[in-house]
Amino acid sequence: MRGLGLLIGFAADRAWGDPRRCHPVAGFGQVALRLEDRMYADDRARGAAYTLVLVGTTTAAGVLLERGTRRHPVTHTLATALATWVVLGARSLDREAGAVGAHLPDDLPAARQRLTHLVGRETCDLDASGVARAVVESVAENTSDAVVAPLVLGAAFGIPGLLGHRAANTLDAMVGHRSPRYERFGWASARLDDLLNRPGSRTTAILAVALGPDPRSALRALRRDAAGHPSPNAGPVEAAFAGALGITLGGPNRYGSVLEDRARLGDGPAPQAADISRARRLARRVDLGAVALVTAVRWLMPVLSRARSAHLR
Repeated sequence: MRGLGLLIGFAADRAWGDPRRCHPVAGFGQVALRLEDRMYADDRARGAAYTLVLVGTTTAAGVLLERGTRRHPVTHTLATALATWVVLGARSLDREAGAVGAHLPDDLPAARQRLTHLVGRETCDLDASGVARAVVESVAENTSDAVVAPLVLGAAFGIPGLLGHRAANTLDAMVGHRSPRYERFGWASARLDDLLNRPGSRTTAILAVALGPDPRSALRALRRDAAGHPSPNAGPVEAAFAGALGITLGGPNRYGSVLEDRARLGDGPAPQAADISRARRLARRVDLGAVALVTAVRWLMPVLSRARSAHLR
């Protein structure tokens, strides 16, 4: 039933995107902001407690929901589907990437402005290629963070995995970035998000290699370039996307007064406007591959368990 719930939730996200009103993630964010006001200190231990309270409470709610519906297959399937729909972001990611791409190359100022919905880097000085690179990198990274990783954890741990991952991922976006305020307080949120996204990022990279237009180049870029990226999870997926699409990602990004010059990923020319559509198509294939994979695994698990029991008799 869990696999069917994941499949239904994925289909709901593709059909309708995020809930437009009263989104639970927005409510979680408001609670997180209020708790930050009470708990903030320039201290790792205080930040770890903050992360534990928010992610732990959300995961515990998922455990209660999982246990409360487990004996009722239809209810359990619907609860899993609802949780999956709430936490996935495939359609929203695709829509935002397409909106930026629609402005390129004719209206660069509008493209820069719309890009702020996708990335945290400074966009006001980017040229058309820089905007395209930012979109492709965001599509690659968020295909892992907002689609594949929650599906993998949902398949493994059910509703608690889905909700716990989204809570950790939301906190990472809020306090996990490096800045004078969050360097210590957000450390635990960032490390937890890295840990939870690790299986999904590797799955995303493998699927991008297998389903992309140039598997050989994607595999070469993944092996050669991924470790040069400062993020242990963004590196593999961005490298695989770069190789699959035959372009070069990475380079300088400005975050306020901080300039990061990231390692180059892949071979080929710098991204252009047309590469946004190509990245979106690859992301859709990866999304479909991921949901097919986790659904198949959930279907096979009881089959293999029954076969093993019969063999041991």
